[in-house]
Amino acid sequence: MTKMTLLDGGMSRELVACGAELKQPEWSAGAVIDAPEAVVAAHRNFINAGAQVVTVNAYALVPFHIGEDRFAEQGAGLADRAGRLAREAAGDSGAKVAGCLPPLFGSYEPQAFDAARAPEMLAQLITAQSPHVDQWLVETTSSLEEAAAAAKALEGDTRPLWISFTLRDDTVEAPMLRSGETVAAAAALAMEVGAEAILFNCSQPEVMEQAIAIAHGAAQAAGSAMRVGVYANAFDDHKDDGDQGANDKITELRKDLSPECYVTWADLWAKAGAGIIGGCCGIGSGHIAALKAHFHDS
Repeated sequence: MTKMTLLDGGMSRELVACGAELKQPEWSAGAVIDAPEAVVAAHRNFINAGAQVVTVNAYALVPFHIGEDRFAEQGAGLADRAGRLAREAAGDSGAKVAGCLPPLFGSYEPQAFDAARAPEMLAQLITAQSPHVDQWLVETTSSLEEAAAAAKALEGDTRPLWISFTLRDDTVEAPMLRSGETVAAAAALAMEVGAEAILFNCSQPEVMEQAIAIAHGAAQAAGSAMRVGVYANAFDDHKDDGDQGANDKITELRKDLSPECYVTWADLWAKAGAGIIGGCCGIGSGHIAALKAHFHDS
């Protein structure tokens, strides 16, 4: 088996464990604003657990969470701070820092994507994080249009680009993006824009295996070295029909995704072709430690 690259897990609940408060609409952005020490501690928890890549806590530094006025006035400064905190946490650990390009107009909301506004918003997030990061992660991407816009905004940047798509939770056998577009089309786009890796995140574990197999097969068929990765969430109630948005409420977590159970899923993903595994919402540093013990220490 190829050596597994381990990502971090979901920041929001890890921030709570480190003393930060979670509330809507700011969500994880609140810690960047009010509890930067908790951000550093959360990153370090994941690094100490075995994460080789940690993602800047910039996911909620968009108008959807912090408001239009605050984004215009403070967004760049907050994204710069988030990047600095991740770099501080990484220190001399050897962990890489991935710059975060999140959904700009709300998670799971492909219909809300505004192609006219996106370039300026992306440029602000990229410029602010750029001095602090080793690579880029476009995450929780619901559509090909979103992914293409982020890739275009990064044209000319030579650092590795990873693009992560979120999948509908009700399509296990025939996985598709939240937009209804196919995984095969997502893999084709990722290869076209030169992404080093395609990943799938912020969906339930049950929908990941087939998506990984499709993407891995597409890369092999094209003779591409593109890697495939996955970081599932632990949401309890997102067996949705595509209409429910993320962040409508503070979502309950399912009780069956213990670290040991998550490793069982990870084994299936690795066999399907995943070489990068971490966790999304509700997957904590204990889960990452279990992944390290399984893939690196066994």
